[in-house]
Amino acid sequence: MAAKIGLDAKLYYSTAIGGTPSWQEIKSARDVTLNLEKGEADTSTRGNDGWRTRLATLKDASVEFEILADPEDAGYAALANAFFNNQKIQMAIMDGPITDSSSQGLRAVMEVFSFSRSEPLEEALTISVSVKPAPDTSNPSWISGSAT
Repeated sequence: MAAKIGLDAKLYYSTAIGGTPSWQEIKSARDVTLNLEKGEADTSTRGNDGWRTRLATLKDASVEFEILADPEDAGYAALANAFFNNQKIQMAIMDGPITDSSSQGLRAVMEVFSFSRSEPLEEALTISVSVKPAPDTSNPSWISGSAT
């Protein structure tokens, strides 16, 4: 397997929730971080010979990224609309093109929790975005690119 680089990864959104998504790449995305974790339950007992033991519980996901602050960009507009109007947005965070069967990533209906603007003196205005899975009839899932 060849190593992949962040430049080749893709971040997508779909205006459709449920049914067949119409994936649109957020081309102005940068510094995307997909956080995947599990909660834990302490199962330690006296019989563990002084060792703490645990079992995994609920999975958790969050995605943090930046986009350029460009209201004319469709990705910016979709994320801003989801944030300001308390709407869900379906997203796919992939390590390559979503149509490539070797690409993998998380697909989930998301809620936008952060949409913060940064105004550095000598840089482009950016928006820091944070999204997390929202209640929906479909659970977040790990997908291969061709199984969208």
